[in-house]
Amino acid sequence: MSGPEDRARRTLTEAPADLLLDRLGVDLEQSYGITHTELYQVDYRLSGLLPLGDGEPITAPGHPAWRCFDHQEPVVADGAGWFPVGMRGERRGVLRVSPVPADPDALRELDTISTVLGHELSAVMASTDIYLTARRTRRLTLAAEMQWELLPGRSRIRPSFSLAGQLEPAYAVRGDSFDWSDDGHRLWLSVVNGSGEGVAASMLTSLATHALRNARRAELGLADQAALADQAIYALHRGGQHLSALLLELDLATGTMTVVDAGSPRLVRLRDGEVSEQVLEKQFPLGMFEGTDYREQQFQLRPGDRLFVVSDGVVDATAKRIRYGETALDRFLRRTGPMEPLDAVRSLIGDLRAFVAGDLVDDAVVVCLDWLGPQN
Repeated sequence: MSGPEDRARRTLTEAPADLLLDRLGVDLEQSYGITHTELYQVDYRLSGLLPLGDGEPITAPGHPAWRCFDHQEPVVADGAGWFPVGMRGERRGVLRVSPVPADPDALRELDTISTVLGHELSAVMASTDIYLTARRTRRLTLAAEMQWELLPGRSRIRPSFSLAGQLEPAYAVRGDSFDWSDDGHRLWLSVVNGSGEGVAASMLTSLATHALRNARRAELGLADQAALADQAIYALHRGGQHLSALLLELDLATGTMTVVDAGSPRLVRLRDGEVSEQVLEKQFPLGMFEGTDYREQQFQLRPGDRLFVVSDGVVDATAKRIRYGETALDRFLRRTGPMEPLDAVRSLIGDLRAFVAGDLVDDAVVVCLDWLGPQN
């Protein structure tokens, strides 16, 4: 005889894409006596938890929903239970249920069910717009819509690493982007500091990203990946358009990092509480010249090292003619040591928004990578 977890899993896998929460709510009422079920998804700015239904957005720090989201643990408060919704480190939001069962076993089961919901949301996202529409507080620009569709996710966790990234201004980003993939042995990460305006910038970044993916999936080395993307952009624009990129490949067994710096964003290391810029060999941006020969370099990570990749939109953010700058950035990065990568990224973006008193004007991308050490 199947238990509540198995029934909920079957309910979610069999539900129509647009009715996941409705069907789950019926199932939870039958299994646990829960009469109210609501999904709150984190918005594009990482600043609000937005209800799928007609409830109010949750923005206040310290709210039980944010404690659940930040710590990725169930929270019971004021007669309601909050459970993290996500998959493989990708935080999608939280599930609110009430009344909350008192049985500890039931709470553990609801925690598992919320994770299953996270997986099903990922599975149906390409076939319905209702979840993506509910995640936004205002309309995305066309360029931003293209950029967010291009991303692999916003966070990723494996035993050997933890990774997160964010684009700003979230609802109007143009050309900055990031991409990643891993196969259990290696992690590939690319960060693009785009150029141009509007849709033209997003199209250039999309071309570069797909060219890099095509080369990576052909199992080419990092330098050849850069060369293929460089050729693709040059063939189309003949040097009239180009973009900066940083390509990284991490050996998950040894911590050896291979890098190609194509006029890249800034790479900063946080080790034992100290911040230092990783010295890289600057090479031509992708698409600037025909037939550029890219070279790889390597450096060694230690378990516990944290890397930040930031585009120039971060250090060049300006308020009242005052530039945010490298010194303020390094000081803030030092404070992120105890945070998970997504929290570190969100905190840095929040500090930038506070500095400029609003959304950033220029594109900015922040990626944070923690190397945790080799794992079986």
